[in-house]
Amino acid sequence: MATEEPRYYDLRHLVGTSTHIEIENGTIEAAGQSFADSAIVRALGSAGWGMVIIDNFSEAGDSGLKQAIADALALSRATGERVELADVQTGVLPVPAIKEDPREVSLEEKTQLLASIESAARLPGIVNTRAHYVESEGTFRFMDSSGNEYQYESLRSGYSILAVAEKGGEMQQARESEHSITGLNMRHKEGKAREAAERALLLLSAEPARGGTMHAILDPELGGVFAHEAIGHASEGDLVKEGVSVLKGMMGQQIASPVVTVVDDPTLPEFGFMPVDAEGSAVKRTEIIRNGVLANYLHSRETLAVVGEGVAGHARADGSSFPIVRMSNTFIENGDATMDEILEGCKTGILLKGSRGGQVDPGRGVFQFNAEYGYLIVDGEQRGMVRDVSLSGDILSTMHNIALCGKDRKMTPGYCGKGGQSVPVTDGAPHLLLKNAVVGGRHA
Repeated sequence: MATEEPRYYDLRHLVGTSTHIEIENGTIEAAGQSFADSAIVRALGSAGWGMVIIDNFSEAGDSGLKQAIADALALSRATGERVELADVQTGVLPVPAIKEDPREVSLEEKTQLLASIESAARLPGIVNTRAHYVESEGTFRFMDSSGNEYQYESLRSGYSILAVAEKGGEMQQARESEHSITGLNMRHKEGKAREAAERALLLLSAEPARGGTMHAILDPELGGVFAHEAIGHASEGDLVKEGVSVLKGMMGQQIASPVVTVVDDPTLPEFGFMPVDAEGSAVKRTEIIRNGVLANYLHSRETLAVVGEGVAGHARADGSSFPIVRMSNTFIENGDATMDEILEGCKTGILLKGSRGGQVDPGRGVFQFNAEYGYLIVDGEQRGMVRDVSLSGDILSTMHNIALCGKDRKMTPGYCGKGGQSVPVTDGAPHLLLKNAVVGGRHA
């Protein structure tokens, strides 16, 4: 009996180190490094995928790879539904040059620098401070049964500082962070810490927001969160394939105001940069929405083969995990409105700034996001600070209600969780004028 051969297989191999430092209230909670040398081998049999993860793969050699392919193929026989893969373009982009290599700074010095940042946040009235530094670097290698092979270096680093203020039993917090793929210098960043602390203290005396339906201005950070959470996730091909996206079946339809163009671009030298995706597919700028019209879904090879509309090159994986459809650098494109025009268009309403997370249901098409704080807008002018404010609504209605896009787009780096995996991303937008927004506050 002939030995079964895989219809396709691929290997993704990572060798690298990670650095983590945690400081809370002046105490170093953790400071250390970890080393990784692992690979994931996928094999596509007569039906679906089989997968094998190998630690210390560098020592396995060719015989180890052959055995892993055979083991993955054997596991694939337990799967049911047949998987097909779309044909894709291949190619690898050059990695942006490192401006200042954090690997040249010792762990001891990094800890001292982070401690200086954390210390600067401990202003009078601040009752808790927490600082975090993370750095990951490594070599990624990919090869598959189609003869594609690539290798590239990756370096990411970043820090965050959180300050919590308290007065009379009332507590408020604020956070600042910076992340980069071209090297990060933590020297002279104490001002960032003081900025977080001062904002937390100001929030103690801010008035709670009053909720209701009103015009709202979204700052670039909250606008970016909306682009990522409400629009980006709904455009991911696995959700479309599974029928749990409000955007399913809407390709080519006007789903937003004509001033809205939403992009996912892995090629930008931002925190979500990818020189190639986790399946070896070439990456490129992808317009999800173009002038209000749904133009593309984001895909892996598998979801593109099923859905048939959109662009592959959006498969990502956390370490040696199975690749799934993910965003990279997702943003609302600049418009042509000035901030004065946006304020005048708002007239009376609220300016929402920053993000404290929230929830989105891409299937039902609803969302709720918490802003960090806001300012009242009265007669087209910014007035007093408010706190405890949120934005909620229906995704499609909200996109139609975006009346103006500014020309001051700003990108905010961070991490996105999905399917138990976390990957680096960047979100962004210019200031946006949203008509008839549903704003939540303490006194609705």
